[in-house]
Amino acid sequence: MAGPRPLLIVDDDVALRQTLAEQLSLDGEFSPVEAATAEEAQHMLAGANARFDAILLDIGLPDADGRDLCAQLRRQGLKVPIIMLTGHGEEQDVVRGLDAGANDYIAKPFRLNELLARLRAQLRVYDNSEDAVFLIGPYTFRPSAKLLLEQARNRKIRLTEKECAILKYLYRAGGRPVGRQILLNEVWGYNSAVTTHTLETHIYRLRQKIEPDPANAKLLLTEGGGYRLDAKAGQMVV
Repeated sequence: MAGPRPLLIVDDDVALRQTLAEQLSLDGEFSPVEAATAEEAQHMLAGANARFDAILLDIGLPDADGRDLCAQLRRQGLKVPIIMLTGHGEEQDVVRGLDAGANDYIAKPFRLNELLARLRAQLRVYDNSEDAVFLIGPYTFRPSAKLLLEQARNRKIRLTEKECAILKYLYRAGGRPVGRQILLNEVWGYNSAVTTHTLETHIYRLRQKIEPDPANAKLLLTEGGGYRLDAKAGQMVV
């Protein structure tokens, strides 16, 4: 199972915000962080190590209109899915929210299962889009392009489809080790007759591409009967 996906909940309703955070973190699918104001949300998003896969954004914030914040975040280049939350479901409100750059719009009160379904749908679209970008060590990982960019050295590393799938799954595991058989099943399919030797060969080739010293791996580690990706290793500290 992949690791929890970081999620920012921006809402000044303390009870709703806390309930959402609690419910969304129950099965380990998401790791919610809370913000009560637009200013607080901007501060969190501007952090040196900030990474959120999606944002749930209330319209009626005490210091801003959520739609204005959404539009500002889009102008700043933020690409992750943003789902607007509001007590108003009139057509003009929906249109304004979508025009501001929101991916979806859900009116309060809403069912948690509906919110989850819409959130998962937007994340699936994002993960397969040209906009999806993940940081792995000194690299910027673009799964859709099967590419790792090392900006400090102006270097591009091309990945095969399987190498890309391995990195993406290990990244989603959130730094936890993934067993060889699980990784094999996830990348090659549960009905595949491929052996773990094939996986080990791909891991070896990946290390040759991404590790400064493949014999002393820092990013792609062998651990717990499988492999673990330390995505923070080698990242510059700002």
